[in-house]
Amino acid sequence: MKNVGKTFEDQEQGSFQVFSDIDLDIKENQFVSLLGPSGCGKSTLLSMVAGLESVTEGSIMLEDKEIKKAGPDRGMVFQQASLFPWLNVKENVMFPLKKKLSKQEASERADRFLQMVHLSRFKEHYTHELSGGMQQRVAIARALAMDPKVLLMDEPFGALDEQTRHILHEELMKIWEETQKTILFVTHSIQEAIKLSDRVVVMGTRPGKIIADFKIDLPRPRKREDQQVIELEKKVMNLLEGEINKVLKEELSHEYSH
Repeated sequence: MKNVGKTFEDQEQGSFQVFSDIDLDIKENQFVSLLGPSGCGKSTLLSMVAGLESVTEGSIMLEDKEIKKAGPDRGMVFQQASLFPWLNVKENVMFPLKKKLSKQEASERADRFLQMVHLSRFKEHYTHELSGGMQQRVAIARALAMDPKVLLMDEPFGALDEQTRHILHEELMKIWEETQKTILFVTHSIQEAIKLSDRVVVMGTRPGKIIADFKIDLPRPRKREDQQVIELEKKVMNLLEGEINKVLKEELSHEYSH
């Protein structure tokens, strides 16, 4: 990402700058988390990498090609699994493969990734028969089955309980090690970011910008009680608290002035 900016035009309020001057270089096979307060533009930036949002200024390149629209070289996993309720689990994973593979190949590939997320036994089930965590595993299998160069994840575990989230962290680490994918992961959780990532990129707000880029060289699996994890968490928390206080002050002064 080079000098990337995003401005939304609003008929009532005029233009609103979400962020500007975002410079970020991500290497192949890296697991990078974007962390920051609400409203700093993390999800918008991820959508721009996905090609779902336009870039107002600067450019986003993937392997020297500028991203202009969505494409199969980027797989997206959203906070809600967004599966088709009228298709069963296996059909959901096969759905995006139909255009480029024969039915036999699509079926074999779907089986492979459902096995990877431990859902082979549930491939005939429909989405309403699955828990939230299982639905997210189907969404991850579907994104991986497309064989994208980059896996984009927008708070994929945000709506899940602590226990399920912990299990899916372990799963995701195994999948990442096995597939060697590049992952760009948006989260609100400092713990989640530190536990999973090679790098944690912290965004500030109003307008959004990158205020820190932590390289995390700790051996995996990482435990919450590890001293180095605790110290890193404090560092990141202090940075974020400063940003959140800034937002609160702005909002309060805005309310008083009205």
